[in-house]
Amino acid sequence: MTKLSIFAGIAGAALFASGAAAQYVPGSEIVGQTVQVETNGVVNNVTFEPGGTARISTPSGNVVPASWTANAGQLCLSTGGAQECFPYNQPFQAGQPVTATSSCGATSRWLANATNQPAAPQQQQAGERG
Repeated sequence: MTKLSIFAGIAGAALFASGAAAQYVPGSEIVGQTVQVETNGVVNNVTFEPGGTARISTPSGNVVPASWTANAGQLCLSTGGAQECFPYNQPFQAGQPVTATSSCGATSRWLANATNQPAAPQQQQAGERG
């Protein structure tokens, strides 16, 4: 069994990326949040930390350090030299499960219990005229 297929069993996944908001940063809705990822009947909790670090908590209580990126329509998780990427075409929404097949061929169900709200658009201040 390769490291990549082992990783699929640890994390598995599916996601989405948004073209709706010009200022949307892919993955920003899950920074600091934990997402439940079910692969082959096993549910792991993936906590997405700022700066691209993550923690994968297994049902047995093990915590696996990982890293993550979200860009180019993919969410990728890496651990121990293995990387697995999932389609990511729009932001996660709390309570709405998403199913996707990874670059390793593993199909997973992702569920974000909570998400961050998008940043409010910044209004331009009127300049001084005269």
